[in-house]
Amino acid sequence: MQEPTHPIVDKLQRPLRDLRMSVTDQCNFRCRYCMPEEIFGPDYKFLPKEKLLTFEELTRITRIFVSLGVEKVRITGGEPLMRKELPALIRMIREIDGVKDIAMTTNGSLLAKHAKSLKEAGLHRVTVSLDSLDDDRFGQMNGRGFKVSRVLEGIDAAASAGLQVKVNMVVQKGTNDQDVVPMAKYFREKGHILRFIEYMDVGNSNGWRLDQVLPSHELVARIHREMPIEPVKPNHYGEVASRYRYVGEEREIGLISSVTQAFCSTCTRARLSAEGQLYSCLFASAGTDLRAPLREGWSDPQIREFIRDYWSQRKDRYSEERLSNTPGLKKKKVEMSHIGG
Repeated sequence: MQEPTHPIVDKLQRPLRDLRMSVTDQCNFRCRYCMPEEIFGPDYKFLPKEKLLTFEELTRITRIFVSLGVEKVRITGGEPLMRKELPALIRMIREIDGVKDIAMTTNGSLLAKHAKSLKEAGLHRVTVSLDSLDDDRFGQMNGRGFKVSRVLEGIDAAASAGLQVKVNMVVQKGTNDQDVVPMAKYFREKGHILRFIEYMDVGNSNGWRLDQVLPSHELVARIHREMPIEPVKPNHYGEVASRYRYVGEEREIGLISSVTQAFCSTCTRARLSAEGQLYSCLFASAGTDLRAPLREGWSDPQIREFIRDYWSQRKDRYSEERLSNTPGLKKKKVEMSHIGG
């Protein structure tokens, strides 16, 4: 699918369309692939409040990004619902002319409590992370013993509130791959799109190994044997998930194959961490500070040109290079809990 002409593109001709904005680096889960307990334990120092961007700063920076072509905003974390009064931020973003879609990624543990207020504030969609329907495996994977029922309650509450719901499952071979078909069956019946994510080497703390990756083509084969599926064309340029639908139905699954079928060539996403670091890739080593310009009196046009120049120099394609033995590729990367997924 060809991207229409866009005035702002990077070195690889990729436009700026999406802003993923972290509102906190804190999370109440300690998932092995993101925030392992031995590193993010009780003594770990999260960002103090004064270093977090305020809602006013987040809204201002969103408005500037929208003026550069961003149409979709995704609220991330950490766990974004640990940021107090989050619906207030969503209401502020909703008022920005040009924002077409506001979404949020969450672990779902606090969603039942907040789903209605999030929808009323203007949230359109929510993506909930859930890696198993088995309580023991899920408790081990989330590192805190949270029960599946709590997340399912959040999903039901979000759907009841009128939010579009998708579910993300990170699949690790030998850990939870036995749950692939049961998850597919459950969410097919529920009518929510389930997306399977290949286990990725985000950050430095998850002990990632290539042999723990279950390639998406194997996932497709497993599901197809039980419930025949067929491929579907992308909804839009830059869509990260390969789409499949159950034969004879409109219900779908998706596969996010960052390891085996990289989609760097159509990546349109900029990422902003909770303290205002701008990142051009999920696997980046370092960000560019936007908090200082915001707090040192830069005008909107100055910040706009700063971001434009930053994006125009972008040439990241880590996932395409990962398996090519590119010299120096093994580098220190920002943690996913810090940058947002």
